[in-house]
This record gives sequence, C-alpha cells and structure tokens, in this order.
Amino acid sequence: MSELQSFITQGVFAFMLTFVRVGTAMMILPGLGDTLVPQQVRLYIALGFAFVLFPVTQAYMPNPLPGSVLLFLLIIFEFITGMFIGTVARIMMSALDVAGMIMSMMVGLGNAQLFNPLMSSQGSLLGAFLSIAGVALLFVTNLHHLMLLGLLESYHAFPVGQLLQAQSMAEMIGQVVASSFRIGIQMSIPLIIIGTVMYIGMGVLARIMPQIQVFMLALPLQILIGFITLAVTAAAMLLFWLQEFENGLVFFLEQSF
Repeated sequence: MSELQSFITQGVFAFMLTFVRVGTAMMILPGLGDTLVPQQVRLYIALGFAFVLFPVTQAYMPNPLPGSVLLFLLIIFEFITGMFIGTVARIMMSALDVAGMIMSMMVGLGNAQLFNPLMSSQGSLLGAFLSIAGVALLFVTNLHHLMLLGLLESYHAFPVGQLLQAQSMAEMIGQVVASSFRIGIQMSIPLIIIGTVMYIGMGVLARIMPQIQVFMLALPLQILIGFITLAVTAAAMLLFWLQEFENGLVFFLEQSF
C-alpha cells in the first residue's frame, strides 16, 4: 500500500512538472501555439503529451519530494525552460515574416498590412502568406516531431532542479535572432534585385522626363513583376527556409543536448 501511495505521489509530481514545461512550450511553439489554434485545443494537446511523457521524465525528477518553497522554485524553473524552448523555435519561424516584410517593401506593398497569425499582430501581406505556408510545410514534412523531440531531450540539457544558465540562454537567443534575419534576407534576394532595378529605372526615367508621374505609372508594373518573381521563386524560397529551419533545430539540439 505504501509503495502504491508513493508511486501515485511521485507520478502526480512528475506529471505536474512535465506539464509546466511542456504546456509552456506548447503555447509558444509554431503551429501548435499560433493564435488561430484555440486555447482549449492547445491545452488538451499539452495535457495529452505531458500524460504520455511523464512516465519517461519521472526518472529525472528529484526524489524525495521537495518542500513547498522548493516546489514553487521548480515550477518557475520549468516554466522558464519551456518558454525558452518555445521562443527559440518561434524566432526561427520569424524569418518568414522578415522575408515577407522586405519583399513587400521592394514590390511596393509595404503599406498593405494584414493580420499575421505567426506573429499575432499586424504584418505585411507577403509575410502572412509565407508564414501560413511555412506552418503548413512544418506539418507536411513532420518537422513538428523534431520540436516535440526537443522537449523530451531538454531534460538532459536542463535537468529538473538545476540552476538555469542565463548567459548561455541569452547567447543562444542572440544567435537565433541573427540567423533569422540572415535567412530572411537571403530568401528575399530575388525581389531585392528586381526592386532595386525597378527603382533605378524609375529614377532614370524621372530625370529624363520630369513631367511624367513615374511612380503612378510604374507602381502597377512593379507589383506585377514582383508577383511574377514571387510565383517563380516561392517554392525555392520555402524549401530553403525549411532546410534552414531543420538545420537550426538540429544545431540547437546538438548545442544544448
């Protein structure tokens, strides 16, 4: 009877801490944590995944059970760890929004704002399109399994009860932000080249014929050429981002775990 009571007590303790880490990450992870996914659905997914995971993570839990103060600290540490993992994945997804914003500015759609479910705020038209396409590719290619694997393997890098290394976490966030901007710029290079050529041509035409309203005439052509270029290069852009996202997740797992 005492063994059964001990098992139940340890199991509830392991499930609670596992749910804190997994649930926090689930609320931020791309795809699963987007604002278009209802909060109840995210909660049920987190509960189900934590229920499946806690028999495995129970081996990483401190034994015997800590006191009230230590338990409160453990919950805070688990919350921070889950938020860190989810934030890293979310920042890597933001490369799509960066690329969309740059491309929108280059084709004359910088003022066309639309709600971006990835960023949960107003964003560029092309950024919202790329974000939705990127999330669809994540699930089609099963890359969300790699994110869920990272949650399980995080117990090796961030053991329960160990003090968090704030400096290492801040450096990792900085590297991911820099990589996200680099990927966004690389994705938008075709439209940057097309837009630059268009602006140079409009500037030359304005100097040659000042009486012509160059921007009024060239803006529709600029948007048309931009959409044609995007239609031709969109598949290559998304495949490039998908490869970089996978490499980033693998690098994060290797560096952390």
